[in-house]
Amino acid sequence: MADERLTVVLVHGAFAESASWNGVIERLHAHPVEVIAAANPLRGLSGDATYLRDVLAGVGGPVVLVGHSYGGMVVTAAASGNDAVVALVYVGAFCPEPGESALTLSTRFPGSTLAETLVGTLLSDGGTDLRIAQDAFPSQFAADVPVRTAVVMAATQRPVTDRALGEGLPAGVPAWRERPTWFVYGDADLNIPAVLQRFMAERAGAREVRVLPGGSHALSVSQPDEVAATILAAVEAVTSIPA
Repeated sequence: MADERLTVVLVHGAFAESASWNGVIERLHAHPVEVIAAANPLRGLSGDATYLRDVLAGVGGPVVLVGHSYGGMVVTAAASGNDAVVALVYVGAFCPEPGESALTLSTRFPGSTLAETLVGTLLSDGGTDLRIAQDAFPSQFAADVPVRTAVVMAATQRPVTDRALGEGLPAGVPAWRERPTWFVYGDADLNIPAVLQRFMAERAGAREVRVLPGGSHALSVSQPDEVAATILAAVEAVTSIPA
């Protein structure tokens, strides 16, 4: 591995989009680190993971895989059985066991106020597209982001299907049991409560956990220095492992 160039692949979650990683990418490039911000379809866990596996196949080398929010579900599924993935980083993200979905995890502990801010649009296949009401978005998703920026984020958010949030991780050994993991999350996250994120990090035996005081769900936007530092810690750890 010492002679192969790592690539960091960033996977956004629900109600976000690839540009939400821009500040983190700028900081990773300064080191320099190769980075790809994948566009997560947000249509269903199985299909989203299949698409991400295709993205990883195109990288052609070792990958540190980073997921935010629902993106944690997708990176966990896509990393299963994929030897190219050498580390996982969870940024305010779900880190599931087989059978657990974003929905079941989000209700395991109290503290999430996301459900009451969601609005739905019926789809032709019978499902529902979910998004955060634009007037609720700044306080719900991005309370530590400047309001003008949060309002733009509300307008550009990508909706997620109810199917994606309700689909459980497939059976098998979850990728985080076989690869080193890093976690960073905010203690004021209203989408995925800090108590749940602490539980998942402890369950995964994380190498490092960063808890950001006052951090909202939008950490990649509000605190890109800390998010990038967590990713770089993972990169440095795995590149020091002899091939």
